Amino acid sequence: MRSRGALRDLVTRAAAWAGAVTTLTASIGLTPAAATPGPASLPGVSQTVSGGTSGCLKPSTAESVRVPWPQTYLRPENVWPLTQGAGVRVAVVGSGVDDGSGLLGTRLTLGPRLYGHGDAGRDCVGHGTFIAGLIAARRRAGVGFAGIAPQAEVLSVAVTDDIGVTTPGLLAKGIRAAADAGSDVIDVAVPVTAGSPALASAVGHANAHGALVVAPAAADGHPGGPVYPAAYRDVLAVSDIGPNGLPPQSAASGGRVDLSAPGDAVMSVGPGGPGDFTGTGPSYAAALVAGTAALTLAYRPRMSPAELRSRLEITAYHPGTTMPDPRLGYGTVDPASAVGMALPEQAGAAARSTGPRPVPAMPPPRPRQGNAPAYRVAAGAAAAIALVGFGAVVIPRGRRRGWRPSMRRPDPPA
Repeated sequence: MRSRGALRDLVTRAAAWAGAVTTLTASIGLTPAAATPGPASLPGVSQTVSGGTSGCLKPSTAESVRVPWPQTYLRPENVWPLTQGAGVRVAVVGSGVDDGSGLLGTRLTLGPRLYGHGDAGRDCVGHGTFIAGLIAARRRAGVGFAGIAPQAEVLSVAVTDDIGVTTPGLLAKGIRAAADAGSDVIDVAVPVTAGSPALASAVGHANAHGALVVAPAAADGHPGGPVYPAAYRDVLAVSDIGPNGLPPQSAASGGRVDLSAPGDAVMSVGPGGPGDFTGTGPSYAAALVAGTAALTLAYRPRMSPAELRSRLEITAYHPGTTMPDPRLGYGTVDPASAVGMALPEQAGAAARSTGPRPVPAMPPPRPRQGNAPAYRVAAGAAAAIALVGFGAVVIPRGRRRGWRPSMRRPDPPA
């Protein structure tokens, strides 16, 4: 009787514990994206000045020491002992780069300003500065934010007016200038809604000079597509995802998508000082892919643009379905896999298919250190649930047999 009561008590306790753990597991979340966006108190930055009004973006007086959710999601620090992008030049073709924060320092080179007067170190809109920070802002003690490739070089090429508007012709000149200046990766921060022969030719010129061109798959806040230069197949087109790992409802539609990256409520620096801003849209996702390309190229310096692009796509984190997905492309960029994963040796430029192709399913990211207890709790919950199921079968049968063994003893030998 004592053993029977002990078993019933054990099963009852296990059932209660399993229910509590199941509730706890659901409440804490176990997905790699269980991070929250940056502080809502930070001022915003955008590709163009709202409403086309004049007046430059005011410096931010707010600073955050927390680690932004895109860094928690992508974990670039896992590869920083191997590579931080040193020696790789990333061009930011946009509104200019103002290093008032000092987070780029001598790694920033000012290229031409192709519209208006002055050099590419003036950024009235603030968008180009924000993009450059996402790519290569240096690390600081006690501050969570850093660029994804914090030792990469940045070349600023300004192609917009003071409200952030550009043209296909200006973009074409900017891409050519970036390629001719020895850029390894060219981030086109501002897309246009129409292409041109000159723009297509500039993309080809960049590839021929060894530069991978990365661009947003849509304009920030305007999801209709296609946009250029992302519509060209020689450009790595990038869409944005939120902290849940999914595209926002306003995500790009109708245009090409090759890869995705975090782009919702992203935090970076702006012009005029060390203060922080937030921004949302594919242009910020493209910057994180450009930074990942810099990390990869610094560690594997002999890759051609086609090989680099292929590696970023193959090593992306994806659900294992037929790719490219219309909204995620070949999946979400994965810095650790892009840098470190062993792939079959590529002979020459990677051959590219114009149609969908199956991509081998890759395992999900390992649990973050901060979530490790949650995974242990979840495993315990599974064990408890199994015990409950065992008890639900064993106890009724035991009662029916009066807790006697179910196996009949063999007859004694004759």
